[in-house]
Amino acid sequence: MRLVVGRIGRAHGIRGDVAVDVRTDDPEARFADGSVLETDPAGAGPLTVSSTRRHSGRLLVRFKGVAGRDAAERLRGTLLLVDSAEIAPLDDPDEFHDHELVGLDAVTTDGEPVGTVEDVLHHAQDVLVITTPEGGEVLVPFVAALVPEVDVAGGRIVLDPPPGLLDLAD
Repeated sequence: MRLVVGRIGRAHGIRGDVAVDVRTDDPEARFADGSVLETDPAGAGPLTVSSTRRHSGRLLVRFKGVAGRDAAERLRGTLLLVDSAEIAPLDDPDEFHDHELVGLDAVTTDGEPVGTVEDVLHHAQDVLVITTPEGGEVLVPFVAALVPEVDVAGGRIVLDPPPGLLDLAD
């Protein structure tokens, strides 16, 4: 699975630097010198990071082979991607990357199937978006009281929903 880690914005200066809208929790690792990033559209890359720096709160990146403002401006809007297999699991057993949760089967504590995790929303609180076999959608707050077990290796999460929570899919 390819994950978006950034989006190239406008060119900065005349030497080929671009501002990057960072979409990762670990920009130091994703944009380290020598990192190779896939792109969308694919024809724009892959791009290899030659240097990074911060300027006025923005991340500025220079890629190998991108010389000059015109070349940098042609990259504007390009998404920067990494393969999810390249991302190491988190050290904390109670924390997960979104891509680890998407696709897991959701079951109740009684073993009753609920559906499949389709997305993770990050608003005031993390919320799992679960699609039911009937095509409905259930939103479940991702908290230990409602999701007591996450078994990534086993491909499932266990839900302990309060009465009525799963009825909202109807």
